Amino acid sequence: MAAGKTDAHIRLEGPRLLVGGPVTYDTVTGIARAGEAAIKTSAVLVDLAEITQVDSSAVSMLLEWVRKAQAYGQKIRFINLPVNLASLVELYDVNDLIPVAGPGELL
Repeated sequence: MAAGKTDAHIRLEGPRLLVGGPVTYDTVTGIARAGEAAIKTSAVLVDLAEITQVDSSAVSMLLEWVRKAQAYGQKIRFINLPVNLASLVELYDVNDLIPVAGPGELL
């Protein structure tokens, strides 16, 4: 495995999907698939606070999860976007496509 791959993780705790470690080209496929499985069965609040590194593939993953949630008739919200991920979302002008929960807001 490439360095950093083992640090990527995702886990479901109730309605909260916690994503951590690097979300980059090398790790995004596994994280995206695991997230999709959780989204398929219920509404989720995706907590991104534990992410340590991102590239543009992380933005693609979020957009894919939104699309999948809509297809499955589920609600999805994102919280705790790291600054570097929020910057990429803004750079690609997809702010309106990625539902970010405000402070104290849940699903």
